Amino acid sequence: MEIADSASWYCALALLTLILMGCIKTSSVSSDEAARGKQLLKPPCDEIYVVREGETLHTISDKCDDPFIVERNPHIHDPDDVFPGLVIKIIPSTAGKL
Repeated sequence: MEIADSASWYCALALLTLILMGCIKTSSVSSDEAARGKQLLKPPCDEIYVVREGETLHTISDKCDDPFIVERNPHIHDPDDVFPGLVIKIIPSTAGKL
């Protein structure tokens, strides 16, 4: 009888451990999913973008997902004449599809 009691205590302890491990894993997965969801909702760039050192319109276009930067910024007369501090308007193409 004593062996049966010990075995049932060990089984109960093992079951409780498995349940707790499952809860911990589920909560960490859901926080990862929440972080990915926030990242998907956040646009890649702000609507008003300030050009930084070493950037070109092509790199900004790729980074911000806006293929029409020149068309939306009539103050840019020469696409090759982009300099740090230049302020441009960005409208990501994914925002235009919504």
